[in-house]
Amino acid sequence: MIRERAHIGPMPHETRPILIRTSLAASALVLGLAQAQAAPVDATASYVLTLGGINVAMMHIDLDDDGSSYTLGVKANVAGLGAVVASGTANVTAKGKSSGTTLRSESFALETRASGQTFTVDVGFAGQNVSSFKVEPPVSDYDRVPVERGHLTGVTDFVSSFVLKGRALDKSLCDRRMRVFTGVERFNLDMSFVSDDNATSPRTGYQGPVVLCSIEYEPISGHYQNNEITNYLAEESRILVWYMPLGESGYFIPYRVLLGTSMGDLSMVLTKAAF
Repeated sequence: MIRERAHIGPMPHETRPILIRTSLAASALVLGLAQAQAAPVDATASYVLTLGGINVAMMHIDLDDDGSSYTLGVKANVAGLGAVVASGTANVTAKGKSSGTTLRSESFALETRASGQTFTVDVGFAGQNVSSFKVEPPVSDYDRVPVERGHLTGVTDFVSSFVLKGRALDKSLCDRRMRVFTGVERFNLDMSFVSDDNATSPRTGYQGPVVLCSIEYEPISGHYQNNEITNYLAEESRILVWYMPLGESGYFIPYRVLLGTSMGDLSMVLTKAAF
């Protein structure tokens, strides 16, 4: 059985990277809203994020799909945790085309605000390739692995990559590789099936069957070679996601996400879902 916990993420180089990874990584890791049918879908989900059992953020997700196009929105309020996690806000919007059991990214936009500073990322996609991207202010290239043109093909945005679709809550949901470009970093997330499970806690937004998937993080480019967080995620960290069905819609969303960090477990748990 699942015992709830909570979390929020590590700290890259400075305040800006932390909000990217926290809102992207956590937020997106949570975004597994998926469509398997052409019927219109309007769903929302709320999550609490904790680090070492201490609440550090609240996140709200909205999915709209008219059967041919989708929009995924994420809003996060980060309370902060001393020098580990900076307080601030993050807003993410991902849009694209939906057809059958496929979602194809067309645009991705991120804005974070912290310590009086604003950081934005805008990425455009054509097919499964990056057509444009802009980061303001630009990130430092010192010690950074260059992003090559070949790295920007066959990819999706961070949020839409976690959109899972399927006909049943079973091990096939975990059989996938996500090739992700955030506008800053390019990496792969390899999912694999761990077990069937059951969510029982009355304090969460769902009780019922779930499927547990593990994820391996493989950095490709855009990251800093000597970054402690990146190296820890690639070499030592465990990432686990429990997926639940979104009613009978054919969608499957994360019930819980657990990310092991050098500062303790970063956990995200569903508190409410409506569809």
